[in-house]
Amino acid sequence: MTDILTACLFLIIPAGILWLCAHVAAARAIGAIVLCYVVGIVIGLSGMIPESADAMRNAVMEASLGLALPLLLFSVDVKAWRDVARRAMLSMGLAVIAVTAIASALFVIYARAGAEAPEQLSAMAVGMYTGGIANLGAIKLALDIPDTRYLVFATVDTAIGAVYLLFVLSLAPRLFARFLPRFPDAARVADEGALLTETYRDLLGRTGLRASVVAILAAAICVGLAVTLAPALPFGNPAILTIVLLTTLGIAASFLRPLRENRAAPKLGLYLIYVFSVCVAAGLDVTTLADLDLSILVFVAVATFGSLALHALFCRLFRVDVDTFLITSVAALMSPAFVPMVVKTLKNPAVMMSGMATGILGFAIGNYLGIAVALLLAAGG
Repeated sequence: MTDILTACLFLIIPAGILWLCAHVAAARAIGAIVLCYVVGIVIGLSGMIPESADAMRNAVMEASLGLALPLLLFSVDVKAWRDVARRAMLSMGLAVIAVTAIASALFVIYARAGAEAPEQLSAMAVGMYTGGIANLGAIKLALDIPDTRYLVFATVDTAIGAVYLLFVLSLAPRLFARFLPRFPDAARVADEGALLTETYRDLLGRTGLRASVVAILAAAICVGLAVTLAPALPFGNPAILTIVLLTTLGIAASFLRPLRENRAAPKLGLYLIYVFSVCVAAGLDVTTLADLDLSILVFVAVATFGSLALHALFCRLFRVDVDTFLITSVAALMSPAFVPMVVKTLKNPAVMMSGMATGILGFAIGNYLGIAVALLLAAGG
């Protein structure tokens, strides 16, 4: 009974947080992901979840992330990527190169300083700053990164990310406009609509419930195939192969139009990321956290703003305009969810599609890239 109640608790908490975000301005300003971490930490510190239920917490954590990956990838329109402006794809490629370069340089520095498993930090940075929180969670499971280290990284990233986002929304447009080209006036559009306003309310109707069932079943099939095939492959670590297979199967399923156009899939995927976040935070070991130094804070800060600076330098060399640079930077370092607010700040709806498409592209490649970086750095180090 304890296990059932524990599972229900983790599954229900994000719903309450989303309700708060919809009705309370302060909660909406903080954000659902941050609140999920906070509530999870409070649950963990309060002792509400007994140690005997820790296995169930881990099961819910792994299942939620496993289902979330294909659900989020179902909506990817691979064919539409051909229609994204060349400069946006170029800028995203430069952002990925910048993140990988900075994360690799930090690995060398931390390895020489004697840091424990610095390739884990580099992998999380590459995954997080090319696609977002889902990639971070996937890499955590694939590389068996301890809960506390993952949580510290994610928590520090939330704080540094808030500073980065505030910078992008305030000073960055004017600052980078001094040495990057202007967005072409001919490419601007007048319509400022189409800003994302996602809600879960439509999932409660008959159509929404039907779409939800189809999406969950399809995601479950992907999980079943990945879990079955990974141990059977004669190469690689099964945990890593499971994540790679989930990503591959999710992208492959996106070619099926009914799944690609299933509006419930990405919402359910995001909800399960919230569940995953609560589960991870609830496993925080305060005694271990107290022993950590500020190295992760420094790593995340340098990875974030170092990548931003290097990306800007690359964009200057390749003549990428300031609006495209900023929208792809946010899509990579923060995730597509933050693109609409930056579009509004830039007053340039023409970059909306570029930001969303390149952000999804980053999410699609983030798992591959983050895991590959970790394995290569560990092998070379």
